[in-house]
Amino acid sequence: MKEAIHPKYHVTMATCACGNTFETGSIRSNLKVEICSNCHPFFTGKQKFIDAGGRVDKFKKKYGM
Repeated sequence: MKEAIHPKYHVTMATCACGNTFETGSIRSNLKVEICSNCHPFFTGKQKFIDAGGRVDKFKKKYGM
């Protein structure tokens, strides 16, 4: 590998929007993430169903269900 062309690698703390913090490696000294394994629906098993703007009702009305 060539010398002096690679970025500096840090062991850093990542902070999620839910408040969870965990240690990881990155070229950045500080990370902020939107979603982590503590709040992601795939890992928690809790999925939120959001009917945005009545789309389900609109579909049912349109197709007579």
